[in-house]
Amino acid sequence: MQSKDRRYENLLVILLFFTVGSVFFDRLSINFLFPFMHDAFALTNARIGIVTSALALTWAVSGVALGAYADKRRRRKPVLIVAVLVFSLCSISSGLAGTFSALVLARALMGFAEGPVLPISQSLMAFASSPSRRGFNMGFIQASAVGLLGSVLAPAVIVPLASSHGWRFAFYCAGVPGLVLVLFLSICIREPGDTAHHKLDVSSTDQTSSLRHALGNRNILICMIMSCLFITWFLAIIAFGPAYLIEKRHFSPTAMSVFMTTIGVSSVISGFAVPALSDRIGRKPTLIAFSAVAACAPMVIGFLNGSLPVLCIAVFVTYLGYGCSPIFLATIPAESVSQHAIGRTVASVIGVGEVIGGFLSPTIAGYAADWYGPTAPFLIASGSAGLALIMSVFLRETAPGRRRDSDAMENKVLYTPAR
Repeated sequence: MQSKDRRYENLLVILLFFTVGSVFFDRLSINFLFPFMHDAFALTNARIGIVTSALALTWAVSGVALGAYADKRRRRKPVLIVAVLVFSLCSISSGLAGTFSALVLARALMGFAEGPVLPISQSLMAFASSPSRRGFNMGFIQASAVGLLGSVLAPAVIVPLASSHGWRFAFYCAGVPGLVLVLFLSICIREPGDTAHHKLDVSSTDQTSSLRHALGNRNILICMIMSCLFITWFLAIIAFGPAYLIEKRHFSPTAMSVFMTTIGVSSVISGFAVPALSDRIGRKPTLIAFSAVAACAPMVIGFLNGSLPVLCIAVFVTYLGYGCSPIFLATIPAESVSQHAIGRTVASVIGVGEVIGGFLSPTIAGYAADWYGPTAPFLIASGSAGLALIMSVFLRETAPGRRRDSDAMENKVLYTPAR
């Protein structure tokens, strides 16, 4: 790769890291504010699930629709810039909500604006990445960004703001980073051209550009199922964890913030380390191993007894399983279809996951918590990660080096004459 391309690749990694991170800073902030908003909206577990589900549904719809539009029209940059601007304004509007219905509407509008940001960002990153760094880059801008800005900075910043100035003021502050990013994106991002296409052709396993053909790809279907399962796992922990720790485990807001920040630190590390490991040992074995690790994280929150340091160590180790997410949400889909279909394929994988795992499962988990006990969401999350492990067994390897080795071994077995 030329030095100019390498510089742009590195610049894009940094910009998209903060862009995707700002999305999840806004999206996840409300989970840390639910305990402060309880009296204002008479929040129950079911209502928490409804608020979470409303954003997920509109996120899924707009992600697929606008992701496909940006791909087809090659308008990724302007769609991304407008989306970042609008969701930042919508985040501020959440602080203006006076009724529960208004809060749900504000979050739904915010989800519609945020939906295309991740698939378009991953599409831009896939074009700009060298094959040897694709897993690392795509994991870093997604999972590590979500971990640092959404799980580390969000509780560290939002909880103190809400404690001292109220939850409405915290919402107003949450939208500011996105407004700043709009300027940098406008100046620095460039629309991928035909000269960038060769970077993906080397490792793509399917050269058809039709989304219909992409959906017939076994890997894409498995990634969609895993998306549903892991988003269920993720939101059960993030949406129900903070309130459960305070109300049932009697953590102070500060202790809850420390615990959730530990989760964030784990996700930052796993977000680049696990995808980078998959560049070396393959996507499939990495997913199998870390899905098993992920299944243990919700059990730590719901059932493990011990002091705060012990719980933090345990959740740090088990939440390393979060690093699986960018592999099946973006890297494997990008390596399984033509470069012309990357954005819409990634959007479809995420969109299906948001509808099932993001829209339906939080509501179901919320009602399950009200009916069967507050640990129900964590049992659902653990079971979802276990099912994701089973599904990962059926994936075809797509990592460039590992796929060639696998194909060579298969050809050797098929064509070695009998003795």
